[in-house]
Amino acid sequence: MDWSDIVQPAIDHAEQGWTIRPHVYKYVAMQEGGFGRVDNLTKIRAFESSRALLLADDGTPQGPGTKIVNRNYAQTLRTIAADGADAFYSGPIAEEIAAEMARHGGLITLEDLKAVAPARAEPLWGTYRGRKLSTNPPPGAGMVLLEMLNILEHFDLRSMGHNAPDYIRVIAEAIKYGIIDKAAHMGDPAFVDIPIEKLIGKDHAAPLAAKIEACEKAHVERMPLSKESKDTTQVSVLDEHGNAITMTHTLGMPSGVISENLGFMYNGSMGIFDPRPGRAGSIAPGKGYTSSMTPTIVFKDEAPHIVIGAPGATHITLGIMQVLLNILEFGMPISDAIAAPRFSVTSNAIDVSNRIPRYLTDQIASHGYEIRRSSESYGFAGVHGVMNTDGVLSGAADPGRDGMALVV
Repeated sequence: MDWSDIVQPAIDHAEQGWTIRPHVYKYVAMQEGGFGRVDNLTKIRAFESSRALLLADDGTPQGPGTKIVNRNYAQTLRTIAADGADAFYSGPIAEEIAAEMARHGGLITLEDLKAVAPARAEPLWGTYRGRKLSTNPPPGAGMVLLEMLNILEHFDLRSMGHNAPDYIRVIAEAIKYGIIDKAAHMGDPAFVDIPIEKLIGKDHAAPLAAKIEACEKAHVERMPLSKESKDTTQVSVLDEHGNAITMTHTLGMPSGVISENLGFMYNGSMGIFDPRPGRAGSIAPGKGYTSSMTPTIVFKDEAPHIVIGAPGATHITLGIMQVLLNILEFGMPISDAIAAPRFSVTSNAIDVSNRIPRYLTDQIASHGYEIRRSSESYGFAGVHGVMNTDGVLSGAADPGRDGMALVV
């Protein structure tokens, strides 16, 4: 496809205006600090270009329904439409980025932009109850998904009942072991020696499953309020010929800083690194940060069966795993599997959707677990996926997000 065709819809949105939606408003208005980070509203207020685009005259966030016109971004996209990606990395856009960084004491130079190149890697492969899975390697989190599924193979989840107390307990403990190994081992593979084959091996999972069977509780070391950005986009595609793509794209952690002349927001992904030295995820020059993104394809008879992925920061892998279990263990159609209430574990506590009944979570709490009930009916990643069931294609978008499933 020509660049001009690819970016024209985005040019139209930028020029004609797009509407502030609840998720955008929530991001702008969010004032939670933590982990040494400045909250989003404070960052946006600090820069005139960000204020002009996202805030009202009195400095409050533009409310849902407000139309945002971004002509600077439209012009940036026109330059890309005419000159392709080179315009961004070595042409006029790159020159403006470097000049803006220099004006404000930033770190990115024109030479840095010219040195950018895509990195290609082989996918990771695993199985769950005989089904093959293909997912992304580190620094993405496919490794964690495979480890958790390997643990769960040791349990008869279907007989426990969907979101029943013991089901939630077992999955929560499997999640905790995945988090522990991710924190201990996962980083940029160009900088860190990751024992991938060991961690996604069936032998590694067996003793962890035995601990869960014995009702042992794993301990998750977690810094308070440590969060990745939720500003991520997922596209899942499947056609009648069996071609499949699952792509997760993210700004990482938005900085709140919108370019003065180019109209887009710079990321702030240095804030995702572990600030403690000597860890797999510690910051280093030129190092890529670890992500929870987990685009995954499940195969049936050597053909793509489920094509899935999600935005949702640290909840991505956990949300995708639960949707896969809903399909593979309970036979749900993909729409039901994605809409079903989910839960999450990012510490020793279990966070649950407000649609999971209290009489179930009370039973879990009686075994010594802290339960944190979300104020939201839908949450814990925004899973989007498509599925091929004996030649019939179906798709679903998370009802808590702004996505949709389309036949094109």
